Parts: sequence; C-alpha cells; structure tokens
Amino acid sequence: MKSPELSPEERAALAALVPRLGRIHIQQRLGLEHDFEAHVFRKGTHFWHIENWRSAHSLIRAGLRLLGLHRRGQRNARSIEVRTNEVLIADLPESFDGFTLLHLSDLHVDINSEFVEVLAATIRPLRYDLCVLTGDYRARTFGPFQAALAGLEQLRPHITGSPYAVLGNHDTIRMVPGMESMGYKLLINEWARITRGGDSIYLAGIDDAHYFRTENFHRAAQDIPNRAVSILLSHTPEAYRHAAHAKFDLMLSGHTHGGQICLPGGIPILTDADSPRRFARGSWRYHEMQGYTSAGAGSCIVAVRLNCPPEVTLHRLRRGDRRPAQ
Repeated sequence: MKSPELSPEERAALAALVPRLGRIHIQQRLGLEHDFEAHVFRKGTHFWHIENWRSAHSLIRAGLRLLGLHRRGQRNARSIEVRTNEVLIADLPESFDGFTLLHLSDLHVDINSEFVEVLAATIRPLRYDLCVLTGDYRARTFGPFQAALAGLEQLRPHITGSPYAVLGNHDTIRMVPGMESMGYKLLINEWARITRGGDSIYLAGIDDAHYFRTENFHRAAQDIPNRAVSILLSHTPEAYRHAAHAKFDLMLSGHTHGGQICLPGGIPILTDADSPRRFARGSWRYHEMQGYTSAGAGSCIVAVRLNCPPEVTLHRLRRGDRRPAQ
C-alpha cells in the first residue's frame, strides 16, 4: 500500500509552506518519505523497522492469544493514565510558576475506532495552560493518512486552547496543511514565543530525528534569546545530546511507547531508539537539561499494552533549582 500521489491542491498547500519551512526541507521530506516507504530493512543505525513488516501484526496477535494475554492487552490499551511531572527551572519567570503543559504523544489515532473517544474522555476534565503533541498520529509509516487526519479532527474540540505539535516518523509532511486548518500549530524546525503576564518563555519543535533525520536545530533555536527559558518538542529522545548543548531547559518527547509490551516490572523488550534505555520512559536529565519521554497514549502495530500503561502527562513548571540535591 503506497501513499497516494500529490494532488494539485496538495501541491498548492505545500507550496504555501515554503516561506516558513524552506523549499529544500519540503523537497527532502517528501523525497525521503518516498524512498523509505514501507522499508522493513534499511542501512544505517535503524536497520530493523518492525512496524513496516506486514506479518508482524498477525504474529504478535497470535503469540499473545496463545499466551492468553491478548484481551488483557487490549483492555490495558484503553486504560489511559494521567501522569504528573513537576519541572523545576531556576530562571522561570514568576508569571509562569505553575504553568502546566498537557503532553500527548504517539496517538496513532487510526489504529482503533474507539481510541479517540477514550482519549477525549481522559483529557476533557484536565486543567492545563497549553497542550503539546510530540508526533506519530498515523498508525502506519506510509500509505493513506486521511483516517489519521479525521481522528485528529475528532479530537481537536476536546483540546483547550491552541495546541502545538511536531511530526513523528509515522507522519508525512503532507498532513501539515490539514492539521493546521484544524487549529494545530506545527513546529517544524521552528519556535514560538509563549507570553503570560508580560513575561515570555520559548517553545521549539524539530522535525523527526529518528527515521527521516530532518531535524534542524539551527533553524529551530538560533533566534531564541540567549538565557531565555526554552522547551523543545522532539518526537524522539534520540536528539538529547544536540538539545542539551543547544541549552534547552526541558525536552519533551515520545516515540518509544515505553516499550508498549514489557516484561513484568515495566522492563521494555524494545525501545526502537538510539538513546540510553533510561530515556525510554518518564523523567530524565542530561547535563543541565531535563527531559521527559512519554510512554504514549496510543499503540503501534497492535492495539495492546502489557506492563506499560498508556499515558497523558501534565508537566507543571515551577521556579526552583533544577540541579539535583547533593
């Protein structure tokens, strides 16, 4: 199943993005999507892409049924947890003390017809100041994407305010015009200033640093004022080194699903990320930068979870010393 050809309307919509994203970036992203479409094996560090192996879905389901775990895994996938994470930032402006981000990641909205309703019911009662999404809205990494856009449109009325988002390795750049028409603000190697009470913090987002490797830190961060509090949205935690040395205070990511199907104790079998395994789920630190990797709200390949609950996360920013106690 290949992605459909670009329509004249899509070409016009992507051309309208050129002043923002640059002609070269759009050409590269489209070209790489075409080159890598449906590849199970690929040269380089990410040799094995299980999500593109068509037999994986049936084999995993069959194995779970044999073990008597398939129905339990399906129930677990529908039980989305709300997690909280307090982030201490020494230079945080006073007006942002208590500012709360709702973090959604790895929705894969078209994998299950019930998923969006479950997610909407989970986030509807939550109180937060800004919603951010860290990629992977489509179930597959290739092929049609209209069902993913339909799911995002169904979800949009249940998100308070104007959400910011980045693309993941499952997402095509062709989704950007549709998402932005719904009110999602995509940050593709871009930044935005968030203001409150006369103060500002900065939110940046990079393109996928896992599969397409089209991230550009210079474009994303060069114009953020020096020493300003800044937060990076990256689909994958794999960009942690570059993010830390770009002096971001906080990096929010997803991609790993926390393993999704884990051994007892939440030990992931696979994380599919070239980063330390301690970065696969939850809060972490690298040099002066704090990080958080969401286990994701959705599921990939099969809609099951074992020993790794799906999550949405409320990150509460607080003024305080970000260095660990001695």
